[in-house]
Amino acid sequence: MIDFLSRLNSPELSFLKYAFLIGIFGGVAFGVVGTYIVTRRISAIAGAIAHCILAGIGAAIFCSQRFGWHWLHPMHGAIISALLAAVIIGLVSMYAKQREDTVIGAIWAVGMATGLLFLAGTSGYVDVDAYLFGDILLVSRNNFIMTLVLDAIILIPSVLLFNNFMAACFDDQFAELRGIRVKATYMVLLCMVALTVVLMVSVIGIILVLAMLTIPAAIAGHFTKRLWSMMTLTSILCITFTTSGLFLSYQADLPSAPLIAVLAGVTYLLVLVFFWLFKRKPKK
Repeated sequence: MIDFLSRLNSPELSFLKYAFLIGIFGGVAFGVVGTYIVTRRISAIAGAIAHCILAGIGAAIFCSQRFGWHWLHPMHGAIISALLAAVIIGLVSMYAKQREDTVIGAIWAVGMATGLLFLAGTSGYVDVDAYLFGDILLVSRNNFIMTLVLDAIILIPSVLLFNNFMAACFDDQFAELRGIRVKATYMVLLCMVALTVVLMVSVIGIILVLAMLTIPAAIAGHFTKRLWSMMTLTSILCITFTTSGLFLSYQADLPSAPLIAVLAGVTYLLVLVFFWLFKRKPKK
């Protein structure tokens, strides 16, 4: 452990330090937004948004090579595609509920396919697995700065609109009667989900990021039903899983993203077994 902490300050392993910091600061946003996702039961929507990110990443790399837009970073494309997917899914879920699941599945698949086509059209070798499953070797100072900016964009509305989000998550009809603009609030929430997904793509990847958006919040939901305490516990769990996964990957020389997801999944199973064995019910 001491050796790992000392390595964080090593110039040769700067990517490890920034991945560690992204895990801490990104974990806070994951805790807040993940709680909303589990409470509102929109994990499928979050998954579709996550997989659409590959389209933006592929388009950014393609345009950078084909048109010389070297200022266009893959994460810029990820943000644009994630927000676009959030808006489309939000409009469909609000105005065409009978086809919501079909559209979500279609966007999920088309987003991935579009990204793969863009990447196939680029010259040279592109490591698709690095985006699908994460690669801490790609983590840089710019990724950390982007994480801080996105963190602020996500957390500020969460604080200012907390009551609106809480009402919309638990009882949208009651929220409308209270004068809350539920549709606008829901759209803002989906955009927050989109930005949160982008936060840790470089560390845990597109496919496994859904685990961090749902599993920690599901664990926290067994111990508390108060939204603020659930967010706090979820954030702590996200930070713990991410930093522990990075530590274990360094010690065992294994990929960090799968270890992070496995740690979260095993912990969730242990919690389920604990409540089953002792026949405890989650607090209300």
